[in-house]
Parts: sequence; C-alpha cells; structure tokens
Amino acid sequence: MSCIIVDDEQHAIDILVHYVNQTPYLQLVGTTTNPMEALQLVNTQKVDLVFLDIQMPELSGMDFIKAIQGKAKVVLTTAYSEFALESYELDVVDYLLKPIRFPRFLQASQKALKDLGVEKEEDDKELEEDDYIFVKTELKGKLLKITLNEIDYIESMKNYVAIYQGAQKTMVLTSMKELEERLPQKQFMRVHKSFIIPLAKITGIEGNLLRIKDVATDIQIGENYKAELMELIKNKMIQ
Repeated sequence: MSCIIVDDEQHAIDILVHYVNQTPYLQLVGTTTNPMEALQLVNTQKVDLVFLDIQMPELSGMDFIKAIQGKAKVVLTTAYSEFALESYELDVVDYLLKPIRFPRFLQASQKALKDLGVEKEEDDKELEEDDYIFVKTELKGKLLKITLNEIDYIESMKNYVAIYQGAQKTMVLTSMKELEERLPQKQFMRVHKSFIIPLAKITGIEGNLLRIKDVATDIQIGENYKAELMELIKNKMIQ
C-alpha cells in the first residue's frame, strides 16, 4: 500500500517515517511539509494512503481532503481533538492524536488496508487465538495466567497495574504502556492514562464516562483518548 506523509513539522514526519519503515505492507512514496506539493503527488502518482496533519499553512488538512476528491484514503494526524467530528463527515480512515504511538499507528494502517480491500500480511487468526497472558504478580517469582475475555478493566496504581476480573483483583508488576502494547488491539483500548478497557464489555457512554458490563463504577474517558474511542466505534453507531 503506497503512502505519503504530509506535516508542516519535520520531526513529526520523521516519527511517521520510522513507523512506516517498520510496517511491511506500507511503501513510502514521499514526504513533504507543503500541502500543495502533496496535492501534486496525489494527482500525479499512485498514492493509496495519506498521513495528513490538519493545521498547515496555505491549505488545511480538511481542505486538502476535499481537494483530492477521494483519490486516496486519509489518516489524520493532529495534536487537536476538536476536529474529530468534522473528520467523520469527510470519511477519513482514522484520527490519530499526537504524540502517536506505534500500536495506534498500526491499528490505523490496518484499517486502511481493510478499506482498500488489501489482504493483511500478518496472521489475524493467530492474534485471535492468543487469548491469555502470563503476568508477574507482586509476589516475587510468581507468574499468573490471565484469560483475556475475563478481564473487566485495568487500572494503573503507581508502580503496579491492577487487573480486575469479577471479584478478583490482580496486582501486576508492569507499566500501563507495556501491558497496553501486549494486549490485542482489537480487544482492548486505553481510554484514560489510568484505564484500559475491553471493547466488547462497553455497555454505554455518557459524556466522559464509560459503563462496563458487570462493573458498578463508571470508567473515566480521558480527553486525549476520546476521539480515538469514538472513531473506533463509529461504524457501530446509528445516526
């Protein structure tokens, strides 16, 4: 899948170039800090996907999307969450909030593959069958098997992470970042700096609160995570 990167900040481009180079099914056609040059690339070369910043001089990301008239799929990359709703109306593939993490970048690029009807090279079946993990508990030398579909939610607690499974609470000696990267992205999502939830157990959203099946306490949605969550569930929404 051929792609270009458009951002008016070179360091932001460099991060995405690094991510693209680690993703076997992406082929980088070009990068630019000038949206007008990017427009020419889309019009003159085969470009399947554009990683596009929103706030740029001369031509905004939203105006760029309108100008290319569907010639390429678009993943928006921005530090601002307030453009999420407008981006849905323009049918972008995904909306990535900076700083962009590699697992989230992969999730967006895989959505683009699906939208383009391209076969993914990684084995999804193997990911689906990976239904448990082993974790280090607070007791030295003790490992515990955690079945993923039994997790209600995960909470950060200073140097530990608490995994809640019904009445059971397991304290794990790890960081939220490490656990987040290990969990299957199709099943789990970080919705707050202190919370990771299983997507299948969401029963409702009210403002910035998530309701989780069989959990009495609502989970707070962090402002930096809300746009990603809404993008993820938008295909399930009835307008």
